[in-house]
Amino acid sequence: MPPHPAPARASTGNSAAGSASHTAAHTAEFLRTKGLAERGIANAQHSLGFMYVNGQGVAQNDELAVAWYRLAATSGVEQAQYNLGVMYQKGRGVGQDYQQAANWYRKAAEQGYAAAQYNLGWLYAKGQGVAQELRQAMHWFSQAAGQGDAGAQNNLGMMYDSGKGVAQDFRQAIGWYRKAAEQGYARAQFNLALRYDNGQGVQRDAQQALSWFRKAAEQGYAPAQFNLALRYEKGQDVAQDGPKAIGWYRRAAAQGHASSQFNLGLIYDNGQGVPRDEATALGWYRKAADQGHAGAQDNLGLRHEFGQGLGQNFAEAAQWYRKAAEQGFASAQYHLAQLLDSDSSSTSTSGVEADPVQAVDWYRKAAEQGHLRAQFDLALRCENGIGVAQDDQAAMAWYLRAAEQDYAAAQFKVGAMLDAGVDPSPGPGVDPARASAEAYGWYLKAAERGHAMAQFALGLRHDSGHGVPQDYAAAHDWYLCAARQGHARAQFNVGLMQLGGQGTHADLVEASLWLERAGQAGIEAAARYVRRAAERMNPAQRALFASQADLPRAA
Repeated sequence: MPPHPAPARASTGNSAAGSASHTAAHTAEFLRTKGLAERGIANAQHSLGFMYVNGQGVAQNDELAVAWYRLAATSGVEQAQYNLGVMYQKGRGVGQDYQQAANWYRKAAEQGYAAAQYNLGWLYAKGQGVAQELRQAMHWFSQAAGQGDAGAQNNLGMMYDSGKGVAQDFRQAIGWYRKAAEQGYARAQFNLALRYDNGQGVQRDAQQALSWFRKAAEQGYAPAQFNLALRYEKGQDVAQDGPKAIGWYRRAAAQGHASSQFNLGLIYDNGQGVPRDEATALGWYRKAADQGHAGAQDNLGLRHEFGQGLGQNFAEAAQWYRKAAEQGFASAQYHLAQLLDSDSSSTSTSGVEADPVQAVDWYRKAAEQGHLRAQFDLALRCENGIGVAQDDQAAMAWYLRAAEQDYAAAQFKVGAMLDAGVDPSPGPGVDPARASAEAYGWYLKAAERGHAMAQFALGLRHDSGHGVPQDYAAAHDWYLCAARQGHARAQFNVGLMQLGGQGTHADLVEASLWLERAGQAGIEAAARYVRRAAERMNPAQRALFASQADLPRAA
């Protein structure tokens, strides 16, 4: 809710002062007005102050403007009281003084001057020059709104919308937004569009929302232009139209709208509806980042870290990550943690000093916001005592939070920690049967998402009957899933089971091929079983094995 504009847009109280069309006429009017002002005519004194503010017929001079406004204001001219308040609020021609601004606004407001009522309400809302008092802000906005002041009507809508200074009431909010919007007030048009879009206080109506967004956008209101661009980009409530999206993003970006600049960067980066242009993308990212857009700052950090479109520079990457991280942007907090992590950072190569303790701090900040990989990496560090005291309970807690987001690696780790006797719930001892059943459940979740170590763990359980009925067929199937992903011990176990026909039909050739793969992966015992299988093969089998031995196994 910004204050009303500076005195250049206020009423002069004298229409002739603003109607002259050339310098001579302005000068003549200035001389006439000055003569009247010097004779003590209060309205002329106000008009003369207005001329000095705008350099109209005379050199611009804020100090003289204040002097003439003060004379007129002291005589009770409400426009002069308002304009003198503006000069104090802006610090033009006089030291900035919110108390004096409030004093002069009040004098004009009590005479019913709507613009002064609005600005006095604004000072109460912000606590500038007066104690912050939302009821007083509400009072003065209501006075101005009752006179048709669109800005005050919009601000009343915002107060009812947010429940600040008054009980929250979406219907009242919409009523005030509509009054202002129908006067062409762009902010209110945008706010009314948002209510139609989300159905708060009114039945959701996508077309009404779109209509009000467009009205505000066409007046140059950047947030509405951005919102309209998003709809064209995503095809939300309108036919998808990339060129229109880019056009609206450009109009908002030209006004410095950071999110529009960032989205233009993404569009050029991905070649979405335009030829891919990394340099243009970086230019838009930098504009947004320089304005504090956290996503753009994180994106620049990534490009500096990996040398995408510019020279690799880890120190620059860390600076951009930190800017975004300090705004609470979880992705940047995670990326900064990785850069500081002793496992991934080296003072000799990165230009960023490794700091595992600080890395853990940033992992934690990101993890607490629900960042999946940060939760997992923090758990790893708690489990292994890297940058933080070793703490199995803390590790289990973070693994669980990541596992509950369906992260297979975390689901496996929860199962493994349960198997190791770490109980996620506080209390005396661990119930082995319950822990085993829970571990199986987590292994199964991870295995179904393709996690090879979880698949192998399930194979072992079914193979040995640990916590489940012994089932060689199920064991073979899970081992095979892991083996196909290159898990060496699973390859060895599949080979043994196929060699002996355990849980599957015996197949000397297939068994030998899996055993050979396991041997190549470092399982020393595999070679002995390959030789034993070869001794049992007939010539045809040996030939088949020889022809396939060097071929990769099918997935």
